[in-house]
Amino acid sequence: MKSRIAAVDVGNDSIKAIFGELEYELNIPNIVARDTEDRPVIGIEELDHKDPLEGIHIKVHSPALKDNNAIYRVGHLATKSSNATELDPGSSKSEEDQTLVMLFATLALDAVRGENHFPKVKNVVDANYTLGTGLPLREVKEGKDAGYRSKLVGSVHQVEFLVTPKYQGLKVNLKFNEVKIYPEGFAAFINLVMDHQLKIINKDLIDKRIIIQDIGGLSTDIAVIKNRTVDDDKAQGFNLGVSESLEAIREEIRSKHGIELDSRRDVVEIITRKNDRNHIMVKGSRTSVHDITDRILLELAKKQYRLLRNVWQRNSQTEICYFVGGGANVLKEYIKTLNNNLDGYNIDFFEDEKESIWMMANAYYKLITDFVRKTEKPKSPQEPVKN
Repeated sequence: MKSRIAAVDVGNDSIKAIFGELEYELNIPNIVARDTEDRPVIGIEELDHKDPLEGIHIKVHSPALKDNNAIYRVGHLATKSSNATELDPGSSKSEEDQTLVMLFATLALDAVRGENHFPKVKNVVDANYTLGTGLPLREVKEGKDAGYRSKLVGSVHQVEFLVTPKYQGLKVNLKFNEVKIYPEGFAAFINLVMDHQLKIINKDLIDKRIIIQDIGGLSTDIAVIKNRTVDDDKAQGFNLGVSESLEAIREEIRSKHGIELDSRRDVVEIITRKNDRNHIMVKGSRTSVHDITDRILLELAKKQYRLLRNVWQRNSQTEICYFVGGGANVLKEYIKTLNNNLDGYNIDFFEDEKESIWMMANAYYKLITDFVRKTEKPKSPQEPVKN
C-alpha cells in the first residue's frame, strides 16, 4: 500500500500537521477529555452539516496506550468538558497517552477525508503513513525517542469515529511505514536555513554560531548550533514553559473578576490578539487585565532571559539567538524590553506569527520528505520510483 507523508508537531498548545504534497494541514488544540459512552447529540440530522474538527469524538484502540479502548473528546469539543486535560509541566511527551491519542486522531482525520489516498472497505479505512515528528531535546537526550518510535512502528492503531460530524461510524486502521523522530531544537535550525525543497535559503546563517531558544508550553529547548550541527553536550532542555504562567493568569482572572476561561488557549488569545489585547468582558463591559498579565509574564520572561544568559556565557562566541515557538510569541515584547534595557544580546524573533507556530511541523516536513527522497531513489533512469 502506498504510504502517505505526515509531519506532525504535537505541541503543548495544539497539534500542527502537514500531509502529502503539502496539500492539507490541520491545527487542533491539544486537549482531550475522557468520555464514558456516546455523547448525546441534539439534532443528529444536523450533525453532518457541522465541521468535523468541532466535534472530534473517538474511541482509540492501540497496544501503545496505557489506557486502551478509551473514548475521548478531542480538541475544541474537549474544551467544553469539565474534565478536560492539558499536558502537565514535568510530564514527558513521549510517555503520555494524550500525545498518542492526539497523534492518532490527527492522522485519522486526514485518512477519512475521502480524497482516495487509502482503500476503504465498508466503513474501514486502511491507512499507511511515513511520519516525521519530534520530541523535546531533554527526552531525546534521555533516549526516550527509541521507546516512542517502537510504540508506533509494527502495530496497528485503530481510531473509531463515534459522534463526529461527517465521519460517524468510520474506523481507521493506522500503520506506519517509517517513523522518524527529530529533536525539536534541531528542527528549528533546519527551518531557518532551508526551504521546502531543502535548498539553503540563509547562506549567511548556515555557518554562524547560533543559539535557538524554543519556548513551548511545558518546556524550553536551547540548541547550540555550530558547524551546521547541534552541539549535543551544550544543548539543554528545561522544564520551564508558558503553561504554568497561563494557568496562573487564568486563575487570577477567575478570582479577581469571576470570569471562567475554558482553557489556556483562551488566555493566549487575550494576550496576543491584535485588537483589545489584554482586555476581557466583565458583565458586558470591557475590562483590562493588563496588571495581571504583565506581572506574571514579565516574571517568566526574566526566567527565560536568565536561561539564555547562562547558555550564552558558556558559548561566548555565539553570534545570534533566535527565539522560536508559541511561548516566544507570547513573551516576545517582554523579552525584547528586558534585552533593550540591559544593552543585551543579539536576539531575533519571527515576526510572522504563523511561521513561528508552524515552524516545527514545517521542519519535520522538510526532514521527512528528504528522507523519503533519499530512500526512494530509482535504481536506473528508466525505472519508475517505487512507493
